[in-house]
Amino acid sequence: MSKNSKYPVTPAIRFLRKHGIGFTPHLYDYQEHGGTAHSAAALGVAEHQVIKTIVLQDENGRGLFALMHGDRQISTRNLARQTGAKHIEPATPQQANKWTGYLVGGTSPFGSKTALPVYVEHSIWALDTIYINGGKRGFLVAIPAAALHSLQPQTVEVAV
Repeated sequence: MSKNSKYPVTPAIRFLRKHGIGFTPHLYDYQEHGGTAHSAAALGVAEHQVIKTIVLQDENGRGLFALMHGDRQISTRNLARQTGAKHIEPATPQQANKWTGYLVGGTSPFGSKTALPVYVEHSIWALDTIYINGGKRGFLVAIPAAALHSLQPQTVEVAV
């Protein structure tokens, strides 16, 4: 497990500090298209504990974050039903960057440029510790799952 005292101070880290959320930084060698399987292996943790941050948009072009276990996928159809949208699809990388200020592969739900609603898969709450992007490619932070409450999220059941 790579743990380094010299880590980037991103908007996500500033958010965590401002809200008094303790975290442990983990840097690893980012691999393009490596996904959560690569980051979990690099950190020596279960992929189920690595939480991916996905930027989506509804039929009206409104953005949202969905937080999901690394080893699961999101049913956008079920997410649309549970959020009252007609249709939800992934945002383009350019749109995601515009809303969040983060590059795809380094997107964090913390410290986003635009306040987007956050939807959390219900089973994430059962985890003591999660590993989530710290706002830069190759940088995860370990936090208690309960720290996600600082985002005022809604809980959904959309994993497949």
